[in-house]
Amino acid sequence: MERAEFAVETVLAPVDGTEESAEAVEYAVAIADRYDATVHALYVLGRGVVRGLDAGTVDEDEVAETARVFLREIEEVGAEHDVPVSTSTTQGFSPTIKTRHPGSVVLDSADAVDADFIVLPRESATDAPEVLERAAEYVLAYASQPVLSV
Repeated sequence: MERAEFAVETVLAPVDGTEESAEAVEYAVAIADRYDATVHALYVLGRGVVRGLDAGTVDEDEVAETARVFLREIEEVGAEHDVPVSTSTTQGFSPTIKTRHPGSVVLDSADAVDADFIVLPRESATDAPEVLERAAEYVLAYASQPVLSV
């Protein structure tokens, strides 16, 4: 019996600015390096940030700069291993769309970037669950791509 070859062209790495998501990117870059693939880092904004932006109590420029700095660090990790990294930012929650959940956002983004593999953090080292920790169970249950949850 002939073995089918496993091919990966794009690895999706959802991030939320936490140390755990930065560590997950290290795994995403290693997988991309192994398969000569690219990484797409998706910065997912949490519920508190989204609500604050809608209410005007959170500075949009500050949120954008925080995301830019974190994503720039991820691009540098990719560059250290000659792995191309693209980035984008999205809201993990919506005050008007009840079905918008971080897990569905990750899966929709995986389809949008044609990801063949997803790497995301599963647990936070802090007591407060972060946005991607909430998404991990959902993504593990419903993703059509292989998922590594670290």
